[in-house]
Amino acid sequence: MHDYSMFDKVFWTFPTCVEAFKHCKPFVSVDGMHLFGKYGGVLLIAVAQDGNSNILTLAFPIVGSETMESWSFFLINLRQQVTPQEGMLIVSDRSQTIKAALRTDDSGWQSPRAFHAYCIWHIVTNFMSRFKYAEEKRYLINTAYSPSKVGYEWYMDALRGLSQEMVDWASRFNKEIWLQQCDGGNWFGHMTTNLSECMNVMLNSTRYLPISAIV
Repeated sequence: MHDYSMFDKVFWTFPTCVEAFKHCKPFVSVDGMHLFGKYGGVLLIAVAQDGNSNILTLAFPIVGSETMESWSFFLINLRQQVTPQEGMLIVSDRSQTIKAALRTDDSGWQSPRAFHAYCIWHIVTNFMSRFKYAEEKRYLINTAYSPSKVGYEWYMDALRGLSQEMVDWASRFNKEIWLQQCDGGNWFGHMTTNLSECMNVMLNSTRYLPISAIV
């Protein structure tokens, strides 16, 4: 019989982070990154930003893999323990496991209590993997960032002039989840997961590798 216990995931935050978030924008960026080293696993992270553009890391779960169960574990705990505020925005990539976890009945992330947006750069990456044209990429980015309906329609018409197929591809997404002019004022100009991606890279660098030893 082994004289130790094992678990497959852990969620932790710090009281100072919870308190500091009360003074930040009601916005979180979430991301995940594989850990490299003896123990492996996936490091998930939630990041916020204050009014002076300072980055605040909120929670640091470690899970075995990016499944719906592990994302639900993360997002439910994040909502209950750190970000209970109404009108929260959460930005993520287009992961179907994240999307499914946000939609569960007990997640606490459904509208109108919270709003979900896709990272525009992940959409652009998917777009480029299919169409591979730099000019069209620029039109798609400008479409997403346009703050007005007029601007959105201008760029979509420009894209349509190049390829109706590209317009059909972009039109698959709900406008509220990737267009700034449809964000209802809930996005605060945040349309990417850059904050959480940068923090994940830092935490998973060689200098921070011992963090995986707690798995």
